[in-house]
Amino acid sequence: MLSNLPGLPPGASESVCRIINAALQAADPAQAVLSSLAFDGRWLRAGAQTFDLNACRRVIGIGFGKASPTMGRALLSLLKDRVESITVVGKPIADTEAEPIRKDQLTILWGSHPVPGPASIEATRQMLASLGDLSADDLVICLVSGGASALLTEPAAGLTLGDLQALTRQLLACGANINEINTLRKHLDTVKGGQLAARTYPARLLTLILSDVVGSPLDIIASGPTVPDASTRADALALLDKYQLRPNLPPAVLRALNNNPETPKPGDPRLALTQNLLVGSNEGAARAAVEAARAAGFHSAVLTTRLTGEAAQAGLFLAGVLSQMARHNEPLPRSACLVAGGETTVTLRGSGVGGRNLELALAALPELAGLENAALITLATDGDDGNSGVAGAVACAASLERARALGLDPAAYLARNDSFPFWQQTGSLLPLAQTGTNVNDLAFLVTW
Repeated sequence: MLSNLPGLPPGASESVCRIINAALQAADPAQAVLSSLAFDGRWLRAGAQTFDLNACRRVIGIGFGKASPTMGRALLSLLKDRVESITVVGKPIADTEAEPIRKDQLTILWGSHPVPGPASIEATRQMLASLGDLSADDLVICLVSGGASALLTEPAAGLTLGDLQALTRQLLACGANINEINTLRKHLDTVKGGQLAARTYPARLLTLILSDVVGSPLDIIASGPTVPDASTRADALALLDKYQLRPNLPPAVLRALNNNPETPKPGDPRLALTQNLLVGSNEGAARAAVEAARAAGFHSAVLTTRLTGEAAQAGLFLAGVLSQMARHNEPLPRSACLVAGGETTVTLRGSGVGGRNLELALAALPELAGLENAALITLATDGDDGNSGVAGAVACAASLERARALGLDPAAYLARNDSFPFWQQTGSLLPLAQTGTNVNDLAFLVTW
């Protein structure tokens, strides 16, 4: 959790930290699991469904995503010895987490992110093996969170890991959004796009989903492994044309998209026993921040939870809104906090170090010149923005003055996608460790 923000006076820093921390607490993976389930020793209730665990031959937990280790621990704390095993695939925060963690019935395996690697394939294999032979008397509880599309990987027939890696790198660099990226992934993998649910049939399947996708479309989060897939191979091929990717793709990718079987569609009987339950999202985190801001005496509102498009353009937009607030008390008078959520994209032009939150803040910075008692704070809720290893930045008039004193040109750093060293030199990086959750990005437009 945050305790201070560089560039802000102590009083404002303390208040804004409380607001941001409230958003992160609302995205807490353990709380998301525990608040969505009720268990009395026999009956497990989730949403509108009730499961009689006394009638279950086996109860098995699986999971994948950045928050899956925490979600797995929470599920085990609730069900205790009523669950046979829980096997999850997470993203290692440190090199020391290269080895699996096994304690009680919980096994934590580690994959690779944002590009799938051999660890992702091996961890996926072990997780699937933990299911064993399933019957109609079994219950599988699946825990899904952000980052799972890379962590949960089993290449489709005719594809190698290298094929998927090449495609993933091109998609991340071309500016494709997560909906587009995951549409392609679903048709090149054997566990995405409803295929995992089909493999658990005839067991009942309960999936708890912590969303990292704008608008929380269940078929896109984690590439929808337990959700019917309305997209087609033709849709995937059209995306290759949209971004002119065909010439540089491995031939096997094109063969797979032209010839491999379609993913399970709505109405597929193998998915009839599946319940998908959204347990946390960017919108929930944004609204928690607004409540905390109001409690701290700020006028506050959600500006949007659907902020998308190029990060630099989004930065200019948010800078304009903040300038209007600071200069004209519109749309909210001082003291104020507007919260924006979503996920922007970055089209790579250079080979610098950064991420979409750092780039958004950098594009906004020149527009904040002369704004008194105002700041734009950007935040990757997982604490890890792009390839920077940090969560975001604090952009304000003071940070712009420090940059000018150091002779730093924001436009030059922006042109080469090198936002991290810019913010590092100005001392404006957000001091937040990796959080173990992920519900997209948040930006806070604050006046005091």
